[in-house]
Amino acid sequence: MAGQQFQYDDSGNTFFYFLTSFVGLIVIPATYYLWPRDQNAEQTRLKNIRKVYGRCLWYRLRLLKPQPNVIPTIKKIILLAGWALFLFLAYKVSKTDREYQEYNPYEVLNLDPGATVAEIKKQYRLLSLKYHPDKGGDEVMFMRIAKAYAALTDEESRKNWEEYGNPDGPQATSFGIALPAWIVDQKNSILVLLVYGLAFMVILPVVVGSWWYRSIRYSGDQILIRTTQIYTYFVYKTRNMDMKRLIMVLAGASEFDPQYNKDATSRPADNIQIPQLIREIGSINLKKNEPPLTCPYSLKARVLLLSHLARMKIPETLEEDQQFILKKCPALLQEMVNVICQLIIMARSREEREFRAPTLGSLENCMKLSQMSVQGLQQFKSPLLQLPHIEEDNLRRVSNHKKFKIKTIQDLVSLKEIDRRNLLHFLEDEKYEEVMAVLGSFPFVTMDIKSQVLDDEDSNNITVGSLVTVLVKLTRQTMAEVFEKEQSICAAEEQLAEDGQGDANKNKTKGWQQKSKGPKKTAKSKKKKPLKKKAVSVPLPQSKQQKQKQANGVVGSEAAIKEDDDDVSDKGSDSEEEETNRDSQSEKDDGSDRDSDREQDEKQNKDDEAEWQELQQSIQRKERALLETKSKITHPVYSLYFPEEKQEWWWLYIADRKEQTLISMPYHVCTLKDMEEVELKFPAPGKPGNYQYTVYLRSDSYMGLDQIKPLKLEVHEAKPVPENHPQWDTTIEGDEDQEDSEGFEDSFEEEEEEEDDDD
Repeated sequence: MAGQQFQYDDSGNTFFYFLTSFVGLIVIPATYYLWPRDQNAEQTRLKNIRKVYGRCLWYRLRLLKPQPNVIPTIKKIILLAGWALFLFLAYKVSKTDREYQEYNPYEVLNLDPGATVAEIKKQYRLLSLKYHPDKGGDEVMFMRIAKAYAALTDEESRKNWEEYGNPDGPQATSFGIALPAWIVDQKNSILVLLVYGLAFMVILPVVVGSWWYRSIRYSGDQILIRTTQIYTYFVYKTRNMDMKRLIMVLAGASEFDPQYNKDATSRPADNIQIPQLIREIGSINLKKNEPPLTCPYSLKARVLLLSHLARMKIPETLEEDQQFILKKCPALLQEMVNVICQLIIMARSREEREFRAPTLGSLENCMKLSQMSVQGLQQFKSPLLQLPHIEEDNLRRVSNHKKFKIKTIQDLVSLKEIDRRNLLHFLEDEKYEEVMAVLGSFPFVTMDIKSQVLDDEDSNNITVGSLVTVLVKLTRQTMAEVFEKEQSICAAEEQLAEDGQGDANKNKTKGWQQKSKGPKKTAKSKKKKPLKKKAVSVPLPQSKQQKQKQANGVVGSEAAIKEDDDDVSDKGSDSEEEETNRDSQSEKDDGSDRDSDREQDEKQNKDDEAEWQELQQSIQRKERALLETKSKITHPVYSLYFPEEKQEWWWLYIADRKEQTLISMPYHVCTLKDMEEVELKFPAPGKPGNYQYTVYLRSDSYMGLDQIKPLKLEVHEAKPVPENHPQWDTTIEGDEDQEDSEGFEDSFEEEEEEEDDDD
């Protein structure tokens, strides 16, 4: 038996193959994911949206004061160095000779397998004259030719080559290791051990330790766990939080504490500037001793947030701190929404009366505060202040106009061009065009709602305790697109009115306009007799349908007999024409019954097909949602005073406004570009009846653009489960085996009795 040998790569050729593959596996994907994007493309994008977003704070900070960033340059240097190493290794591999080739003496002598001895000797002489060292040939090649000649002319060598692949007979099995031999050399042992110790005992523990330390401090949304604990405590303590209390709790986040966040700063000048701002604001509660809400960092964050909502001018030294606080607010408010939802779920799952869930008002105040912090507006301010060039002084001219009462963005959009220009006459033409460009970029989202029960035979029948799925289809458009459509409709109506054909359409109003207060003139029309509606019933089995037809036939014959008797007593016998007409009428009635049955069957089949298609579409939507990973970059938000580019996101949920309860948990829609489908699921009420719910779509960035739509649910009694339903078959496997064995014994005994009778 051949031995085994382990050998390192003395020449380093195979090590180059290994190293080239290893570097390539790192450099190629790292370049794809980590190569910095083109900065010129970002500058071009900003210049294209300058007309709309030019006055936003985040736009001016990014375009006019670009911050020098060294990280992209460092990334490029590291990636280029990796590519240089990869190309060098590839060059070394291309120059490496193939040393490990399969030995074949026929290939060495350039002969075909099975050549005769005479042909081998003739070819050997020719190659010897060519490669002999005395003739100036290659000595290595001559040695290989001589070895091949000896292998093919000697019987024992030829036999060894055919059996073992080597003229010298069986060889030891060798395993090559693609590492250079100097790694295991005793001279370099100290250096190798030093590298191994540095890599596995210093660098690796530091990396793992830093990752672990960060993971135990932050949640999945990169919020400090201590902040989540603070929010949970105060939300549980205060069920119904008004806006002042909510701002106080929001400012208590540990993200603003320099002790837990190195990015938060505390300056000696804060002791002078913060009290001055408190005196200007004048509505901060400082009496309660509720740490950490009354700590210096929390008080500073609250004051800067209130000054932002009031659009106050603050010292330049505090502007950077205010921008830092505002950037954290959307994520912190989303975390507070999550905390409120978790407490509501806990309150529903527990039977303790002491555990009280937060109110729906607290949840909605969090969403409103997100809008306020992005737009820099207080709670009851007009949404029109989100537009440029509209301040408090000229807002009164717009909202208190004698002819038009403009309260919302939709009211301003629904006006005609002439009326809108007259209303904003205090603006210059350039400023007016800018206002219209910003107004046209605002979102207008429509909701299509459909409720159903998935994974059920009758998806439209909602029963007690079933899982209701409300499919909400969101379609986003801009105000400019909707306005252009309504303008074209109005122009068409005016054209029809001028032609004398639009009298019926004069009373139609736009989608955002209020209904006219004056009485509507209706055209007189002749009264028509009401048509009899055909009764639609569930298709019965065939036997029941026949019995029903027979019963209808008997009733009809009895009625006909009574009518005939009356006619005979009054007028005498009927004529032959009347009899034939009666027969034809009965044939028509039978044909109409068959047609109605056929129509009912077709309608039932169509309903089944529609339900099947809806079920397939819902399955496809779930599969698509699992496979697709959508980007959270939707549309930039127009915000005059927010220091960072904010993406347009929404909250979607269902609530019972009458009972002030949350029906389905809020779904954070972060991928709405043009159209999005969202499924909201909740258990049906425990009692049958009609329920009135409301579907809310709230923006986390804009004020006054929320959408509300009613949702009506008709809940029925649950169908009783039949006793012999296969789902409730509780026969144990052992019992089945026992029953089978008993039946087999009975049958065996019966067969024996029959044989005895035959005998």
